[in-house]
Amino acid sequence: QVQLVESGGGLVQAGASLRLSCAASGMFVRRNAMGWYRQAPGNQRDLVATIISGGSTNYAGSVKGRFTISRDNAKNTVYLQMNSLKPEDTAVYYCAAARTADYMNTRTNYWGQGTQVTVSS
Repeated sequence: QVQLVESGGGLVQAGASLRLSCAASGMFVRRNAMGWYRQAPGNQRDLVATIISGGSTNYAGSVKGRFTISRDNAKNTVYLQMNSLKPEDTAVYYCAAARTADYMNTRTNYWGQGTQVTVSS
């Protein structure tokens, strides 16, 4: 049974940094594509960053240069380092694990419970 547990959200001021963690069990983060999504009230759930089995990463344009996705295979954990946070980054952030090594699929991903990130201006 795959479980993803996020932590690290909170309330910060614009310009601050946060690091989100996603501890996985029942699967290995090095074998599957892993990603972070976010969903603001009234909006759809959008893909923010991904890291595939081979280690390549990809980012949404709105966070490129500010956010960094990484993984610690020994801890079986994926991270999202978020710098220079903006009020528009406010959302619930979800960790997701793909069922494949190379790409995410919103319909078939495993999901964490989400963690709230609020950025005040």
